[in-house]
Amino acid sequence: MYPADRKYSKDHEWIIIAGGEGKVGITDYAQKQLGDVVFLELPEAGLKVKQGEVFGTIESVKAVSELFAPMSGEITAVNTALTEKPETVNSDPHGSWMVVITIANAAEEGELLDHDQYAGVAQ
Repeated sequence: MYPADRKYSKDHEWIIIAGGEGKVGITDYAQKQLGDVVFLELPEAGLKVKQGEVFGTIESVKAVSELFAPMSGEITAVNTALTEKPETVNSDPHGSWMVVITIANAAEEGELLDHDQYAGVAQ
């Protein structure tokens, strides 16, 4: 249910780590909890974030929730196509990346969950 090619935060974000960078999105569990996503507020490239820090917000018909950085670093890319069609998060949560972070501290990966561990959290 949760792809094995990424790590997960307890805040329900996922990150695919490759070559010192990480693509970040939200999990299927998170989008189901939110309901129909209608708006995304994502940062500009260049923002420096710390692990667990807010980098944006996601709004659904039910609620507004914060998005948390799964790892520290600098946001180097933002998926602006997703801000134009935020409902894509509902139809393809594990394929809808929001930002790319150049990772500042690779050791933080050890604080994230693998897909089996996350499946135990997302119930």
